[in-house]
Amino acid sequence: MEYDEKLARFRQAHLNPFNKETGPRQHEQRPSKEAPEVTSAEALPELLPGEPEFCCTERVMDLGLSEDHFSRPVGLFLASDIQQLRQAIEECKQAILELPEQSEKQKDAVVRLIHLRLKLQELKDPSEDEPNIRVLLEHRFYKEKSKSVKQTCDKCNTIIWGLIQTWYTCTGCYYRCHSKCLNLISKPCVRSKVSHQAEYELNICPETGLDSQDYRCAECRAPISLRGVPSEARQCDYTGQYYCTHCHWNDLAVIPARVVHNWDFEPRKVSRCSMRYLALMVSRPVLRLREINPLLFNYVEELVEIRKLRQDILLMKPYFITCREAMEARLLLQLQDRQHFVENDEMYSVQDLLDAHTGRLSCSLTETHTLFAKHIKLDCERCQAKGFVCELCREGDVLFPFDSHTSVCTDCSAVFHRDCYYDNSTTCPKCARLTLRKQSLFQEPGPDVDA
Repeated sequence: MEYDEKLARFRQAHLNPFNKETGPRQHEQRPSKEAPEVTSAEALPELLPGEPEFCCTERVMDLGLSEDHFSRPVGLFLASDIQQLRQAIEECKQAILELPEQSEKQKDAVVRLIHLRLKLQELKDPSEDEPNIRVLLEHRFYKEKSKSVKQTCDKCNTIIWGLIQTWYTCTGCYYRCHSKCLNLISKPCVRSKVSHQAEYELNICPETGLDSQDYRCAECRAPISLRGVPSEARQCDYTGQYYCTHCHWNDLAVIPARVVHNWDFEPRKVSRCSMRYLALMVSRPVLRLREINPLLFNYVEELVEIRKLRQDILLMKPYFITCREAMEARLLLQLQDRQHFVENDEMYSVQDLLDAHTGRLSCSLTETHTLFAKHIKLDCERCQAKGFVCELCREGDVLFPFDSHTSVCTDCSAVFHRDCYYDNSTTCPKCARLTLRKQSLFQEPGPDVDA
């Protein structure tokens, strides 16, 4: 019983969270009640040998009553100028050093410090004073107004925070950078190279070795090494040269040389400069496949079909140019994305080859071919009147040069049935008659017999 009384007195004196006063102050409040002064050592009960020792500090149990519910929230900043923000940042840094490590209060202080620094950067950013357009090294930079898009600066390789930072984009090559990085740019605009020299490197990864570059980046001339010290050397599969990590981000792109020679469309790692150049050149018709690799048509059936469709469209073009209805309907604008298809049948772009590989180009050209043929052969009477009749058999329907069962003379553009043309001779009869007529006109008269 004596042990239980001592334990109850101990718990009442030390574990009551609402009783923060010590024993002597209670004696001051109740002077009339006689009670012996008990020291802290005497107040502790004597524990049994098997009981665990329990020690209690002067700090009472925290039930949330000590929380400051009237403190200012972390996101609320009363500082309105740069000087006050800097003072608040210094105070917050000092508080972080004084708080215990890995404590909740220290974490809250770190969050508050981040918000203060972002607010200071927002006030220091001269976004309103900078011009909307700036021209530098043939770049035409336009100030972006988007605040929610997350981008990466091509100069310093860091994130562009659109909410608090001003950034620019080149309208020619889409080079992005901070406003503070504009004056540090040393790379000219890639579009100028596309305008002056629109051609591809048609050798597959023409590597010359890192020693030929003096162990420096091919673009910014920073020291690089295959071991990664001081910077990792990354090879561009398009140029074959080596670049540093700031100029080579392991971007993937289709290599034109591999497509033309091997019909290989697997994306390879290229540098940032090569990626922009290939992106700008993807729709330019600069590849003459018959000269670069004429054997490619023997192995790729899609290219043979596309070449035949393009040749038929070129034969349809004179009908549309001289037809009023076709000009009003603007039928040739069906190929406005591939204008070179109505100019020749030899030039291709990388985008044409990509679409041919996936099958989209063949489908779209077939639909366009059907639409054009329907106008000439069925819808328009003027175009129907420009048809041909086989001069060898003079039978059958009206012929057109783009029909699959006809043959066209390359000299006079006369149209015949294919079977009639090859059964009679390999020479156009119309051209033969013209040749005989010319010979009879220019033939000299013989000597007079009577004379």
